[in-house]
Amino acid sequence: MLGHCAVPNCTGGEADSQPLFRFPLDSERCKQWLEKCQREDLIDKPAEQLYKYERLCGKHFQPSAIDSVSCIGIVLKDDAIPTIFDSPEMSQTEMKKSEPEPATTSTQPLSEEDENREYLKSVFEIILLLGGHNVSPTYKGEDSENSPAQTNFQALLDYRIQNGDEPLRKKWDENKEKFPDELDNMIDVCEQYIRVKLLEEVMQNGPFSLITDELVVISGELFLPIFVRFVDKSNSQQENFLGLVSFTGEEDVVAEKVLNEITEKWGLKMEQCKGQAHSCSGTHSSKIKKFAAKVTEKFPAAVLAIRSTQTLNISLANSMPLSGVQLVMATLKNIDTFFSRTPLLVAEFEQAITLFYEDRTEKANVLKGYCQTKWTRSHNVFEIAVDIYESLLLWLDSVNDNEDVRWSDQVAHEAMMISKSLTDFEFIMTLIVLKNITALTQAVGKNLLGNSGDVSRAASSLPAVLQSIKEVADNIDVYHEFWYEEATNIAAAVDVVVKVPRSFLRKHSESVAIQPENYYKEYVSFAVVSGVYNELSEVFSEQVLKMLKGLALECVEVFKNDVPNADSFSAELNCWWVKWSKKTKQECFPSNIQDTLQLADMKFFPNMLAVFRLLAIMPCLSLDSTSNVVYQRFTRYMEEVPDKMKSKSIAFMNINSHVQSDLDSVVDLYIANDPK
Repeated sequence: MLGHCAVPNCTGGEADSQPLFRFPLDSERCKQWLEKCQREDLIDKPAEQLYKYERLCGKHFQPSAIDSVSCIGIVLKDDAIPTIFDSPEMSQTEMKKSEPEPATTSTQPLSEEDENREYLKSVFEIILLLGGHNVSPTYKGEDSENSPAQTNFQALLDYRIQNGDEPLRKKWDENKEKFPDELDNMIDVCEQYIRVKLLEEVMQNGPFSLITDELVVISGELFLPIFVRFVDKSNSQQENFLGLVSFTGEEDVVAEKVLNEITEKWGLKMEQCKGQAHSCSGTHSSKIKKFAAKVTEKFPAAVLAIRSTQTLNISLANSMPLSGVQLVMATLKNIDTFFSRTPLLVAEFEQAITLFYEDRTEKANVLKGYCQTKWTRSHNVFEIAVDIYESLLLWLDSVNDNEDVRWSDQVAHEAMMISKSLTDFEFIMTLIVLKNITALTQAVGKNLLGNSGDVSRAASSLPAVLQSIKEVADNIDVYHEFWYEEATNIAAAVDVVVKVPRSFLRKHSESVAIQPENYYKEYVSFAVVSGVYNELSEVFSEQVLKMLKGLALECVEVFKNDVPNADSFSAELNCWWVKWSKKTKQECFPSNIQDTLQLADMKFFPNMLAVFRLLAIMPCLSLDSTSNVVYQRFTRYMEEVPDKMKSKSIAFMNINSHVQSDLDSVVDLYIANDPK
């Protein structure tokens, strides 16, 4: 029965508080359990029935059979078998004497407590099923002529009742009046349970990096997405999505609030955090930087780095809270969204390029090639934007005119808004500066997303890149003159007026009039160059560079305090060098950290294994497609689900639909949260 142990004469679950475990769904293992506990009377029952109605208590399992213990309960290992049956109250002799009656458990009435548990399990099963498939339990369709609309939850529950789930029908009749008020609480419990499971996996595997993504708006509220990167038991890189945290309030307040949420409420042990990376853009970038500083202040081991999901140049631009830079980045994002509406827009723009560069076929082919890629997310995005600027603007104006009524009003309106941004001289000038200064960082960005050797080369070349940017800043008068001339030439070609932004004049109306060239030198050219230099210096600190160089085993000594046996580290490192220096022609060097971690003889190098596990969690290193699946689900949800349909909790359950849920543990957590 559900509330007691299936072993004859065992008081587990009744007289004592032993945990109860379901019978396995696997038929062979289920049969083994029955044989071990002498329940031949149940041998003909299907494993599904035994899984649902029978339990064994914890006293029959060795401690080694337990996989984990947490606030959601005790979890057995997948291959756990009951072996303890020799306690005084249930010797093997007594078990044989007390052969149970052949009555089947399925016909015995459930106790009130068991009925309530089965009801709650059915409800949670429906919620988890809907959430996992990105279906809101509370969403209600339109009323029909014959009946009022039902919520998705009610429709699925009615289906189960109509198909003979009598216990569910009985308890639903008793609880349906108060249930609407309880549904949100039960959804929160599902979210809490999944997060506990995710955190267990992270905490059991040692060091991790904290990663945040671009802020998202759901139901009018701003949320910060939280991820963690770690290496699992199989030495594979993984990222877990831990949820969305409210991000409203003043800078100091919101930074402290978010950190308290993930540590105190969620239970993330930040003492194990060895790295952090944040994607920030727009007006909220200063808040994100404040949060990063707060993490560093409280947990100095969490080294700030850049995130691999964006190219280096885009990340650098997004991090600068300058009005011109944010205008450029917002416009590029709008262009990307615009062309993703239909392939017809891309095809029409390519045709426009052909006509515009009729006498320059090679140039036209290059530009059309860009159109077939996600160029707004590429390393040389600003260079491409300058190349296609004039042809794109002229084509957008024709779409906006819509003389042949080929486009919808929405498409025409979006074309007009993008065209308006493109014809702002602040946009042109900022784009030119970004194109020229990020040409210095482009090679570093490409190498960071390459193999281990490429990443190490990126780290080695960065000091020289920083020196080059500093020289540009020191000679900004000379460089600005060339950049300003390039920008004014483009502006003249498309009839854009060169002027100081109205927003600046409005804020400084009482100051002495400033000439456009002087304004753009101080507030665009110098500001952008300084911003790139400062951001690079911050996210590529000396410690980060040493860790990246560690990929080529140049600065591996930086990990001496993080290895299991520091005394043998030097000798082990020497053995590692010897191993690869004497490799045969049939052997190949692993091209990345993931391949290195999967080497069969990695177990003979425990210190090197610890080093590579630490390197593998660095946010600036790219993940392969199998390790990045959770982030791909997250981006797909945020891009494809309409804003009015987005839900914080449903997004979390859908993105983490791979997490297996034990319904008994979910019910236990629900009862623990609300014992009444």
